[in-house]
Parts: sequence; structure tokens; C-alpha cells
Amino acid sequence: MASVPSLASSVNQRVADALASALPEAGGADPLLRRSDRADFQANGILALAKKAKANPRELATTVVEGIVSGDLIREIEVSGPGFLNITITDRAIIETLAARAGDDRLGVPLAADAGTTVIDYAQPNVAKEMHVGHLRSAVIGAAMVEILEFTGEKVVRRHHIGDWGTQFGMLIQYLMEHPHELDHKSEEEVSGEEAMSNLNRLYKASRALFDSDEEFKTRARARVVDLQAGEPETLSLWQRFVDESKIYFYSVFNKLDMDIQDPDVIGESGYNDMLVETCKLLEESGVAVRSNGALCVFFDDVKGPDGNPTPLIVQKSDGGFGYAATDLSAIRDRVSNLDATTLIYVVDARQSLHFKMVFETARRAGWLNDGVKAVQLAFGTVLGKDGKPFKTREGETVRLVDLLDEAVDRATAVVREKAEKVGLTEAEIVENGQYVGIGAVKYADLSTSAARDYKFDLDQMVSLNGDTSVYLQYAYARIRSILRKAGERQPAAHPELELAPSERALGLHLDGFGELIGEAAAEYAPHKVAAYLYQLSSLFTTFYTECPVIKPEPEQVVAENRLFLCDLTARTLAKGMSLLGIRTPEKL
Repeated sequence: MASVPSLASSVNQRVADALASALPEAGGADPLLRRSDRADFQANGILALAKKAKANPRELATTVVEGIVSGDLIREIEVSGPGFLNITITDRAIIETLAARAGDDRLGVPLAADAGTTVIDYAQPNVAKEMHVGHLRSAVIGAAMVEILEFTGEKVVRRHHIGDWGTQFGMLIQYLMEHPHELDHKSEEEVSGEEAMSNLNRLYKASRALFDSDEEFKTRARARVVDLQAGEPETLSLWQRFVDESKIYFYSVFNKLDMDIQDPDVIGESGYNDMLVETCKLLEESGVAVRSNGALCVFFDDVKGPDGNPTPLIVQKSDGGFGYAATDLSAIRDRVSNLDATTLIYVVDARQSLHFKMVFETARRAGWLNDGVKAVQLAFGTVLGKDGKPFKTREGETVRLVDLLDEAVDRATAVVREKAEKVGLTEAEIVENGQYVGIGAVKYADLSTSAARDYKFDLDQMVSLNGDTSVYLQYAYARIRSILRKAGERQPAAHPELELAPSERALGLHLDGFGELIGEAAAEYAPHKVAAYLYQLSSLFTTFYTECPVIKPEPEQVVAENRLFLCDLTARTLAKGMSLLGIRTPEKL
């Protein structure tokens, strides 16, 4: 496994070295190299340095150019405008670098030098409640970040902080106690997620109706909360039944989403119960939290309510009950001290930003977060309907996630079926590809938008073969695989001695940027950058394939081999990038 320095970094180094000898006081300055439409790269950093050194920028640029070693890597450099450098690299350097990438399983992508341990908190459904479209983003964005970070060498610990505690369980447990067969299964065989959820839904509605209409039941339900918090064995075992039934349902939904969620990673609010008293004690003794009207609170200068009074973070209520803050702070303590986390990422709705800002600041004051540990909320926006309003059903209900995924798969299967005969897909392949395309479409629509922005959920657009969709990328991949199959005797091989056409160069330079792009997406927690890169890669491939014959009309042997080599590396890069987003790439479509 060898990491391959990108062409950009090699060029950058040459320019930086020449800059350091032309202007020694600028040693180590960044030449600010960017891709350019005038040449392969443009270096823009000389202007600012010349200004600082009170030198003429064009003269400095000319001196730098004289000091740059060209030949093997750089074909030509020209000074443009007030002191920009336009740099074109050799065709040989492009193909040799790509050949080195192709010879590595990781496509030459380096491992991060400063890899640590990241605990990522995502996909957080609630026990005994249906998952809706709002749960989609946390799951999809979180799963992609896990893959991207692991690929850069980070040790990633997954955490699914499910809502499995709180006062509503008093009502549910009391009702189950009085109607003991409500969660029984129809048969001994494996229970479907649908059956588990309909059991839970029915029980929830019935217990709610009773709670609202029967004062005596309400009193018994409230007493049951106290038993639950005290850990009374029978109450706990009934509570566990709700958790287990909900897990059957959760796992069926995550399975549909083609997501691997492991039982040991599911640690709900209840997992931190034993730490709550100590968390409060540590905060109070250190003076980070103070008692106010009987409640344990943390105050902030910059957080005030509409009345102008400070709005505190309430860690413990005046009745002794614990709020979300106590659980979240205990989870931070656990993740830092027991899991040795260097980074904590919370993939949580942007509407909870104030809560997390206060929690992180409290943890910092308490010393649980410090220079060696950072906490980040990867906040995401809302899923909107086509009308630009929060996504609801016609009846104004929140949309069930299962219905949405099923519909996406149905639509995608119809799209796959239309072309199935042409590529010779069996019925089993149509069904399988329909799932890959449908679930891929939903994930990609989410991931191709910056997480912080709201996005419109439009299935027609998502399963469209044109435009920035996962189907477009999946088709590009399948098309390349088909080209490689049709090539017969001819095998992909790199030929650095060849002259490249403009569309071959453009494709090659983009392929070479994959490693740097992954580093950026990991550092900025920005999976949408991977999506944007892959879409551009597919577009550049389409142009290349249109302009440069690969099979027909048949080019000469070495040209054909080199073009097949570009095809093969594009397919491998697409497949790797898509897998980091949790999207499958079928071999035939």
C-alpha cells in the first residue's frame, strides 16, 4: 500500500521551492495552487508575497519561473496578468501518476497523518415510535461520515443514542402489565419489522387513550415511572420488551437502507443512567453548575430568552428528575474517558444547535472536553416536500420512512426494468438493482446537498437518469464495466509515452484529485464534496467517451489500451467513492 503524491502537490512543492530561493524571507509560503481553465493549474500566491516584500509581482513571478525545474513534470509555465503563474504539466506525468494509483488497492489515497479516535453519534430513533423522514438524514449522513473517516485511517466508534427512557414509558409499561398479551407475536417464526411496529403503535394509542381518559390509570402510570427509575425488576423487564420489540423494527428499516447497525453500538439514554448522579455532583462541586429555584443549572452570558433573562441549561430539574443535558454530558464523559475519543461528532438536526452549544461549553468548563478532544455537531437541515414546506403526507402527517423507501425502490425498479432487456438482466437482477438504485437515489439526494441546508424530497428527480443523481453515476459505472467486457482481448494498460487528447487530460487530472478530495471531505465532515466530485467524474468520463473512441472505431492497440486504462481507473474510483457514501454500484444496468 503506497500513498501517491498528487500532481497538484508535486507542482506545489516545485513552485514553493523556487519561491523560497527567489524570496528567502517567504520560506514555506503557500503558492496557492488551484485548478484553472487557462492551464492545468494556476498559482496565485505571488501577488500577496510581493506586496509584503515591496517587490514587483511580475518580476518576482519571472524569477520564480526561472528557478522551477521543469521537464519530467512541468511542460510549460507562463506569467500572466499581474503575477499569476499558469502551469501546464506533461502528459507523461499524468499517466505515470495514474498508473501508480491504479497499482494500489486504495487508489494511492494517503492515510491521515494525525488519525485519532472519533465517536460518531448518528441514527437515533426512539423506542416504541415509528421512524419518519426526519430520521433519514441523521442515518445517511452519519453512515457516510463513518465510511469516509475509516477510509482515512481514523478509528471510528459508532454510537446510536436511541430514545429509550423517560416518563412516557410509565404509561406504556403500566398498560402492558394490565394487558399482558399486547406484544405477543402471531407465530414462533421471525417477526417482521412491520408486525413489531404495528404492535407498538396499537399499544401506544390504546395506552394514550386510557391515560387521557382514566385518572386512576394516570396515577398508576406515574407511579410506574418512579419504579422504572428505581430499577424495580418487573418494571425493567417489561421496559426491556419494548426496547427489544423496537429493535426488530429499527433493524428492519436500517436493513432497507442497506445500513449495517450492530447491537453493541446501540446505547440509548438508559445506558448512562448510572452516571447521572455523579455527573451532577461533579458539575455542582466544581461550580460549573449552580442551584436555581431548586434546579441544577448552567448559565451562559450569551444565551438569553425573549425576556432578556439568561436561559440556563437545566441538568437536573427541581423535582430531582434528570433532563437530556445530564444524559448528554454523561455520554461525553463516557466517550472521552472510556472510549478514548479525540473527536465527538453528533449528527443531529440543526434545530438542536443551541442545546449542543450549551452542552459542549458545559463539558469544556468541566474539563471533559479540552485541547485534546473536540466536539462537533454535524447539524443538518430539514427534508422538504416539492412545495418547499416541511415534508408531510396529504393528511398532514409526518411521512413514514418505510413508505418512502418502498416507493423509491418501486420507482427505481420501473426505471431499471425499462432498460433490462437491452442489457440482459434476469428478473432477480432487476429486483436487486431496483433496490440498489432506489436506496442509492434517496441517499445521494441527501448527501449531494450540504448537510446544513434543507433539501426537497422529489422522487421523480431522484430516479432520473439525467442530472446530478446517483442513477446517473450508477449508469456511468455499469457502462464502463460493459466497455471493459466488450474490449475482449485488449486489456487496460498505461502508456505514458502517448500524447493525450484534451478530454483525456481533463479526466486524468480529475482522477488524480481523488485523494486530496477525500482528505478534505474527512476534515470538513462534508460528504457532499464526495458526491460533487463523483458527479463531475461521471460528466468528464461522458465527454471523454464521446470524443475518444475506445472500441469503435477501433483505435490502434496502444491508444486503445491506454483509454481502457482510463476507463478502468474511472470505474474503480467511482465504485470506491460511491461505497463511501453507502451506495452500491451494479455491474450491469
